[in-house]
Order: sequence, then structure tokens, then C-alpha cells
Amino acid sequence: MKALIALFLAVAAVPLAAQDSMPPAPYAYRQLDDPAQEAAAQALMETLRCLKCQSQSIADSDAPMAGDMRHQVRTRIAAGEEPEAIRAWLVERYGDYVSYAPQISPVTWPLFAVPLLILIVAALILRRRIGGKGGE
Repeated sequence: MKALIALFLAVAAVPLAAQDSMPPAPYAYRQLDDPAQEAAAQALMETLRCLKCQSQSIADSDAPMAGDMRHQVRTRIAAGEEPEAIRAWLVERYGDYVSYAPQISPVTWPLFAVPLLILIVAALILRRRIGGKGGE
């Protein structure tokens, strides 16, 4: 029984190991020939989060997935696509988490509203506590 479980786990792990052993995409580590296009690609890559790493941009990450994302960014920049269109495509594909600069949408508005509400409530509490002591 243990051998069967070990065999199942080994077979299940093969696709994961294969992904990491594949060669990187052509533009994962190679810069574009046009310096202006490479600068635009680099600026965009700095604002995109690696989905596999914690708090690293795809420009800084060595994860295979980040390399694939760098390849996509550089290929699309070289094809003349605008950086914001590329960002929108990546957000559509991977979700808002991929962007360090999330846009206000029906899904992300609490990210922007809740901190403001907390500040307002804290200010009201402080005003009541400090203002109330002076009047006694």
C-alpha cells in the first residue's frame, strides 16, 4: 500500500518538476534590442508582482513563472502594445493581485475605502476622548 501511495505521489509530481526543468522563455533573461522598448518593459515589470514569490516584482524574481511573464511583457512591448494594455491583460489573466498598483473596481474598492474609514473612526474617537476631558 505504501509503495502504491509513493508511486502515485511520484507520478503526480512529474508535471511540476517538468515545468521547472523547461528552458526559460527567450525573453525571460534577454533584453530587447531597442533601448526605449526595454526601458518601457522594465518599468512595467517593476510594477508587476511575481505570483510565486512573496513581495518580489517579476523584474527581480528568478522563478520560472516570472521569467515567462517577463517574456510576455517584452514580446508584447516589441510588438507595439502599450504597457497599460499589457497590464490589463495580465490582470485579466491572473487577477488584481498581479499588479502593485491595483485599479479601483467593484472588487478592489474596499482596499481604498477601509483605511479611510478607519482613519475617520479613529479621529472621531480621539476627538471624543480628548474633547470630552477638557469640558469636565
